[in-house]
Amino acid sequence: MAVRALMFQGTGSDVGKSLLVAALARAFTRRGLRVRPFKPQNMSNNAAVTADGGEIGRAQALQARAARVPPSVHMNPVLLKPQSEVGAQVVVQGRVVGNARARDYQKMKPGLLGAVLESFGRLAAEADLVLVEGAGSASEVNLRAADIANMGFARAAGVPVVLIGDIDRGGVIASLVGTHAVLPPEDAAHIVGFVVNRFRGDPTLFADGMRLISERTGWQAIGLVPWFEAAQRLPAEDALGLAGQPTQRRDGAVRIAVLAYPRIANFDDFDPLRLEPGVDLRFLRPGEPIPGDADLVVLPGSKATIADLAALRATGWDIDLAAHLRRGGRVLGICGGYQMLGRQIADPDGIEGPPASVAGLALLEVDTVLASDKRLVEVVGETLEGGVLFSGYEMHVGRTTGAARPLLQFDDGRTDGAVNAQCTVAGCYVHGLFADDRQRRHWLECLGAPVSTLDYEADVEATLDSLADHVEAHLDCDALLTLARAPLLTRPRRAPAA
Repeated sequence: MAVRALMFQGTGSDVGKSLLVAALARAFTRRGLRVRPFKPQNMSNNAAVTADGGEIGRAQALQARAARVPPSVHMNPVLLKPQSEVGAQVVVQGRVVGNARARDYQKMKPGLLGAVLESFGRLAAEADLVLVEGAGSASEVNLRAADIANMGFARAAGVPVVLIGDIDRGGVIASLVGTHAVLPPEDAAHIVGFVVNRFRGDPTLFADGMRLISERTGWQAIGLVPWFEAAQRLPAEDALGLAGQPTQRRDGAVRIAVLAYPRIANFDDFDPLRLEPGVDLRFLRPGEPIPGDADLVVLPGSKATIADLAALRATGWDIDLAAHLRRGGRVLGICGGYQMLGRQIADPDGIEGPPASVAGLALLEVDTVLASDKRLVEVVGETLEGGVLFSGYEMHVGRTTGAARPLLQFDDGRTDGAVNAQCTVAGCYVHGLFADDRQRRHWLECLGAPVSTLDYEADVEATLDSLADHVEAHLDCDALLTLARAPLLTRPRRAPAA
């Protein structure tokens, strides 16, 4: 069959676009279609390493998994990773091309449309259906002139749009009808349908609302999707979506505290721990003290290590960490958090902010120098102590040296990370350790947690299937296939008139 494409935009951020695309990717893949997810531009510090050696937003990696295909840099050709004073790191087709502040990036965007359309064309060439996800709000008409993420892409590629509104936040009728009102008429006419997401209660009570939206906009009503509680079992891309914190420790559970500094990155490292019944996982915001009963404190990845180290000290977490270790607690640093645990961090070329060299927390005898070359690779190996196998990935700039006692050994013989003499502080560059059942069970056993029976990868697969079932039951998926059409890039050109 000829390739078709359909784009899903939102009335705002966090209306559920990513999960709806993932659900439809799984649903249409189960029908035998070759599905590819695509997001022209994404902004996230939660990224994934791709099979072709680059990086994309974590949501597109989940959507690729839903479509049962390896993630590719072409699924998210422009990725913005917010840092500190230097603005955002700009990643194009999986590779860092520089940094840009918001105003400067607006000037860059028109020049990136070519790469976006090239990546879209590559995916379209191998697919029956391309599901495209927009970014933020479709109604940001003040940014329309240089847009490559929403209507700018949809019009350039000739892809029809379905608009998603979130009823759970309130005002969904106004947000959908209001989007129609503020869009230029030619953009509004490009929208062919709408979805109301995250409904709670009796759906018959909103039948008049669906009809009113359709009458006011002329868009086809595709469906009213009820709240899907199990969505919390899937990786979240936005740090604002981090789960609420337990206030009281459950009997027999171990308490793990993650320091959510301002530029936290790759926090999906801890999604498997959220699902463990024997773990109380807390993400601590600046200003919240480290609990005195924490068993393990984790310093996660950071998009601006020196800036987040300063934030860590400003909130007093360095003092809390010292007290935590005196009480017999343990500390783990991953990637940027590992760098913070060392003696010194140097950024001579201003990779993540103004050039600087600062003292680390000196809890590990290592030193780090940040450099422009970025390591993006999947890795496998084992712990040097106990030989526990692991798989994961590296995604970092900088080189850390001086470890007398490495934590991990890769299959190629390289070592990574460090452990202190008391075995109470450890760090490494490898992300995804807790997604590996073998490693997660090893860490939880060391902390005295109940024996884990969670098969994390199987749980994600089952949740994606349940999500697809849920969406198929409430959306007119046949109508979506009818509304999807061949993009401009693949339509045959008309023969010139005689």
